[in-house]
Amino acid sequence: MLTRCFSIVFLVLGSLQLLAQDANYGIIMPNNQTTRANCSRCLQLFAQKPKEVQFSVSKDENNILWFNISDKRWFEQMFQKSGDGIAVDIVNKKRYDCNDTPPGNNQIRGLLQKPVYADVLRRNLKTYGKGFRVRIGTLPEVLNGETLEYNVLFLNNRHLCMYYTVYNLEAYNWKLLDMGVYLDTLTFQKSEKEGEELQKTSYKTLKFRIPFEKNKSEYLAEDIRPVYDSLHLTDFDIKAIEIQAYSSVEGNLERNIELQEQRAASIVKALQGFQEPTIETKVNSAENWVEFLKDIEGTPYESFKTQSKTEIKKELAGPAGEKLEPILKNHRKALITLSLEKKSSYKTLSSEALITEFNTALQNDEVLKAHEIQNLLLGRVRDKILNPDSLKDLQIPQQEQYSDFLNNQAAVRYLVDQAYLLIAYNELKKLEDLDPDNYKIKYNLAALTFVIWKFDVQPVDPNAFLDQIRRLRSYDIKESLIGRMLTNYYIIQSEKYARERNYAKKDGAVRQVLSLLKTVELRDEDYLSIAQYLTYYSDLKQATELIENRANRIDVDEDLLFYYLNLTIIDDELTQTPEYRSIMLNAFNRNKTRYCRLFNASNDGGVTFQLLEDSYLRDSYCENCEGVE
Repeated sequence: MLTRCFSIVFLVLGSLQLLAQDANYGIIMPNNQTTRANCSRCLQLFAQKPKEVQFSVSKDENNILWFNISDKRWFEQMFQKSGDGIAVDIVNKKRYDCNDTPPGNNQIRGLLQKPVYADVLRRNLKTYGKGFRVRIGTLPEVLNGETLEYNVLFLNNRHLCMYYTVYNLEAYNWKLLDMGVYLDTLTFQKSEKEGEELQKTSYKTLKFRIPFEKNKSEYLAEDIRPVYDSLHLTDFDIKAIEIQAYSSVEGNLERNIELQEQRAASIVKALQGFQEPTIETKVNSAENWVEFLKDIEGTPYESFKTQSKTEIKKELAGPAGEKLEPILKNHRKALITLSLEKKSSYKTLSSEALITEFNTALQNDEVLKAHEIQNLLLGRVRDKILNPDSLKDLQIPQQEQYSDFLNNQAAVRYLVDQAYLLIAYNELKKLEDLDPDNYKIKYNLAALTFVIWKFDVQPVDPNAFLDQIRRLRSYDIKESLIGRMLTNYYIIQSEKYARERNYAKKDGAVRQVLSLLKTVELRDEDYLSIAQYLTYYSDLKQATELIENRANRIDVDEDLLFYYLNLTIIDDELTQTPEYRSIMLNAFNRNKTRYCRLFNASNDGGVTFQLLEDSYLRDSYCENCEGVE
């Protein structure tokens, strides 16, 4: 997992608490008249700062404090005159101790350090990694061993113009939108289809819901049979099942979770009764606060949204619980994801035997049988049961009529191991000469070219490649897939422009991405990748707007949910809204440890412990998280 530092900025032009002269090292604290006059250049530079310019304060093993920045030019523009400088406010997490009185709204939250001014900053700035850094002080001995964060004060003419809290934004190894590769059908690295055309492929993922009856925990095979039959699974085995089980919110939490786990276990047992192969299972249980808080909107009980969980449960233990039962009954359910594998009479054969059967079938022109066997072998390669090199033993003539078999061979090698990228690409180029109108080969070549281009494996002409993508419209390829490719094209373009510091062209490519996203169907993992892309190459606002409607769904992907919290939990106006509180409750229910970790120090996996300046977040933290590791 990756991390990246961002900053919360406070424009300090209003009337704020002043420090005594001997405590503020001569820094002139804000007032409306002189601050505007002295801070105009600083404010203008921040307003024009490219999004890619990042900065932070860090402490090394020798307790030296460093100011880190990604862009030397912006640094030199900021610190030009003798009164331009930086000071650090060292904030101790003890400020937010749950046993103490909540902290006041002070301009300086911790221990202010002596400022460092332009002549020293410019003279001592050194290259460090991919950016630059300059020493700005030493940690006071009194703070050794404490949990600390470092806020930055930007000074012009010794006036405090900007006060920054640096926070950590959790990040992942994000990817391009998954374009998949064409085998017999389009195969994504992670499938999320709803089960259509099950008979046409060997692997599928299917999602559905099962409602729960109040207080019923045992589900027998006859209870599940109607659901099972409606899914038309007679030709498939269930390889794995993931159950997200939800209880309604009334009653004891421990009892609710226990009930959900019993329900989930009985569902798995019932489904297992329909087949011999063992089903891999994963079960999570939670109370359904998200839908409860949504569904009481517009009812006489809407005021519950402003109450704590404990207060709501007390209300539901009385007459309100019975009156709300028509709503509560809809909240008891399981969201089930099945991973399916097509049944085959050849499944019990060894891989060596399957290869022999395949070669015989192809020699006898038994094409359907050969496809079935090849799909089994490809599945074993995908599941890391069979080495991709074993596919070389399949005897497929280099003829146009067998191009689909050959395409499968080449594409699956890349799908399971990107080390085969160039091998697969070169094989597909040869196949294109053999069967120039095969849309699967055309598509796969384009999909692999993206990876070659993104990682500079070999030169790619951007204009020619764009034409290649657009020409796919001449073949039997869905426009939605071409839209995903075009989105990826402009994502890579913007990355390359950003590396060249050509920010105007980068912004143009980002606008193309945003335009294309209106027409592309996205899955949760796509939303997560695009949100991170926008955070890096555009701004937090666009990233937030992209995913906010997904974040309030009960079945939202956990990583996407917590990324949304990372982006937004610093907004103290947003955290006061009932809608946002329901999202936080969902996150807490999904993963309590991960939720509480948001309040760790920014250099210890958290967003920032200074979130606890927000009275609501502090109350929530002290109620639910104190002592949680």
